[in-house]
Amino acid sequence: MKKVWAGVCVCVALTGFGETKPLKEAYAGKFKIGVAINDWQVAGRNPDDTALITREFNSVTPENCMKSMFLQPQEGTFRFDQADRYVAFGEKHGMKIIGHTLIWHSQAPRWFFQSPDGGPLTRECLLERMKKHIQTVVGHYKGRVHGWDVVNEAIEDNGSYRRSPFYNTFTSDDYIKQAFRFAHEADPDAELYYNDYSMYRRGKREAVVRLVKAMKAEGIRIDGVGMQAHLSLDRPPIAEIEESIKAFRDCGVKVMFTELDVSVLPKTWRASADVSRNIRYDKRLNPWPDGLPEEVQKRLGERYAALFGLFLKYQADIDRVTFWGLTDGTSWLNNFPVRGRTDYPLLFDRKRQRKPFELPE
Repeated sequence: MKKVWAGVCVCVALTGFGETKPLKEAYAGKFKIGVAINDWQVAGRNPDDTALITREFNSVTPENCMKSMFLQPQEGTFRFDQADRYVAFGEKHGMKIIGHTLIWHSQAPRWFFQSPDGGPLTRECLLERMKKHIQTVVGHYKGRVHGWDVVNEAIEDNGSYRRSPFYNTFTSDDYIKQAFRFAHEADPDAELYYNDYSMYRRGKREAVVRLVKAMKAEGIRIDGVGMQAHLSLDRPPIAEIEESIKAFRDCGVKVMFTELDVSVLPKTWRASADVSRNIRYDKRLNPWPDGLPEEVQKRLGERYAALFGLFLKYQADIDRVTFWGLTDGTSWLNNFPVRGRTDYPLLFDRKRQRKPFELPE
């Protein structure tokens, strides 16, 4: 019989860690260790989650509460209650607080892209809406949010600009530059980032490099590039990730891994984090609902060890490594792109135990 890991790890000493040394201490002075937290965790509804977050991490990112559909569901009506609790959580525990995200074509309210008179949406109207949203939100948290994902997922894997309502209305990438200008005006001290998935792909990497260089040439502040890093056990190769680290570093910006997880489940298409994709459930796509085979757990540990080895190699250039979710049980990958699957993509299992991986320091 094959041994399986059913979300409960055997407590063993981890090389370089020991049983109690938190991740944030293991990598202190090298890079921040962050986690994306959900609304239940922000509200403190599970003390065990709160204890794990505060023990292991020194940076937080909100999963949803700062996206435009939640902050401004109707034009001119801002709802800051949940986001206020998120920021207060980060402040209470002395964490680096990330705002995610100001401009994104997905999870935006429908009215944002509708013309007031029923005709085609004009550039001027959309620009004014962007300005009001960004400056209201960033201004509300001025001096409290340390860095903002200003624009999210604006570039396709092949390097072309995503034909989102923002791009189609502006007919150019100018909306990205304007968004960064508005954010900087609202809080001159906040760091500003561009964030995207599949950043290891050559076409996207080169397009982001061109964007960063163009913005810098125009005197527009951009402090960092966020590589989402939704990875699998064998893709992409470490060498491709390394190429992007070097390329972004050479642009003079910080590099961040902003949404790290490693899916162990069968891929259903080319590696992508496009949330518009959805696939019908099939048992063949959910091979380990009752526990992870030992050999797969071993491969997952080796993958994380290789990744952290890479992060340490470029620790002078990497500002932050943020996991997208706290435990396997709360990971978005259990329902994306196939609802109802059981995935094991994070360092902490469903019992909030750190997996017995040997990670380098």
